[in-house]
Amino acid sequence: MKLTADRIIDAGMAVFAESGYHGLSMRQVAERLGAHAGSLYYHVPSKSALLQLMADRVSRQAYDAGSAALAALPGQADWRDEIEAQAVPLRQVLLRHAGGATMFADSPKVLSAGALSIMERVLHTLDGAGLPDDHLIVAADTLLSHITGYVLQEQSDPPAVPVNAQDVADLHERFPMTVAAAAAYDQDEKFVRSVRLLCAGIGTLIEAARS
Repeated sequence: MKLTADRIIDAGMAVFAESGYHGLSMRQVAERLGAHAGSLYYHVPSKSALLQLMADRVSRQAYDAGSAALAALPGQADWRDEIEAQAVPLRQVLLRHAGGATMFADSPKVLSAGALSIMERVLHTLDGAGLPDDHLIVAADTLLSHITGYVLQEQSDPPAVPVNAQDVADLHERFPMTVAAAAAYDQDEKFVRSVRLLCAGIGTLIEAARS
């Protein structure tokens, strides 16, 4: 099969999912494609360039999904609804890609245009809501960092620890509020509520500026 940039990105994402940043190499990508490493450089000149293309693919998928969600909002939607419409698809796209949150977290370092577009749109939304300029970048970065961190936790592989009935009973006794809270919501609802909580905090800054 003909070697293309898209195929190299596919293979790079597969290797990244298995081995992470430090395990990713052009040689491993070439082996997965059944090609010589030197032949990859015609399409993708370096590991850094490959990481940029990988991050950009994930980010652009998230941006497009956010665009669709924003377009579907009713006319009376406010800035909170717009933030949620961008946050939920971003999480969903990151979850679809093994290692997606790590790639997105690293995307500013590789200057991914897709990731920068997501940040730009969040900033535009918050600016349109009336958030003062001196809070804009911190608020936008906090929102995106929260989403990334949330998915990083979801995509992590916890060590297998044997737990028996007595262990569970002890946990209930020692940490009753934490155990009860952990079972209160599923991950989707918990995520949406967390974004709304952040928006509530941002909203106090907007209201203070208006008054």
